[in-house]
Amino acid sequence: MKAPQATIPVLDMSTARLADGSFNPEFIDQLRDAAHRVGFFQITGYGAAEGQVSGLLDSMKRFFDLPLEERLKLDNRNSPHFRGYTRMGTERTQGRADAREQLDYSPESEPVADYPQDQQYWLLRGPNQWPDEVQPDLRENAMAWAELMSSVGQELLSAIGVGLGLPEDYFDEPFAGTPHWMGKLVHYVGGVVDDAGDQGVGVHADYGFVTLLLQDMIGGLEVRPPESDEWLPVEPIEGALVVNLGEMLEVATDGYITATVHRVTAPPPGVDRYSVPFFWAPRLDAVIDPVPLPEDLQSASRGRTDDPSNPMLSSFGANMLKGRARAHPDVTEKFHPQLLPR
Repeated sequence: MKAPQATIPVLDMSTARLADGSFNPEFIDQLRDAAHRVGFFQITGYGAAEGQVSGLLDSMKRFFDLPLEERLKLDNRNSPHFRGYTRMGTERTQGRADAREQLDYSPESEPVADYPQDQQYWLLRGPNQWPDEVQPDLRENAMAWAELMSSVGQELLSAIGVGLGLPEDYFDEPFAGTPHWMGKLVHYVGGVVDDAGDQGVGVHADYGFVTLLLQDMIGGLEVRPPESDEWLPVEPIEGALVVNLGEMLEVATDGYITATVHRVTAPPPGVDRYSVPFFWAPRLDAVIDPVPLPEDLQSASRGRTDDPSNPMLSSFGANMLKGRARAHPDVTEKFHPQLLPR
């Protein structure tokens, strides 16, 4: 096994394009290297408004400081769409409880009342749950963040396409119309979930295209780069975004880009950690075909890193539904028992 590099690459998004609007070749080279070699990097200069990051983190902290009975009014066990508040220790990774509580949200929509049996992923469409009566600013700040992250995710995906020798708009079609992104507002607390131990989030890879993570300065995120057996900490940079790439890009590139596995170590007892992951993802009915890579990139592809118990799927909706059902077995059992392993 190769040892990992000493640090996670840091890219400045403000340098991504030249004055004429085309992508900067130097930025593209840096991005392609980070995407292939590590699958994780951090970005600065992505266009957050003044005070937007601090405002979002402040509203999150106030939400998680609300009495539990207030948070439970948004319980995700009330949502067949896997939206809302997840109690501490009830989301699971690799079958083990995570030491976190969170609020999950996606694009607001009406539920899909009727869909073919082989397209059960449409059940993911539906309304969010917000604490509007006691904290209306949370919806406002979270949805404004989602709007910004959608534009950042699209720009990064365009740049990744160029780095793969593809047209800038190559990945546009799967996102046209109603991309099914997902946002999370996450609070980690160590020492309160016995089953979790030091697991904030267990080892996993993300199932979408591009993940954009805002983390506070506490730390705890670790990654295991491709062809390495060592865990590398992602040291927090205030206001920066941590970017990692998901299974859809691994499927599309036959492993030239790998959905790098990562985990979060829970903070010490009495210490709070807050993070805001955002998953930039296509329409639920998008099917991702292999991309035509140039010969030099194709020769460096690693192939898929499929886990037989959790295979990657080219259908985004099916891949996402699989992930949500596994992570929230109580919601799945209540609303969708047909999705449980038999």
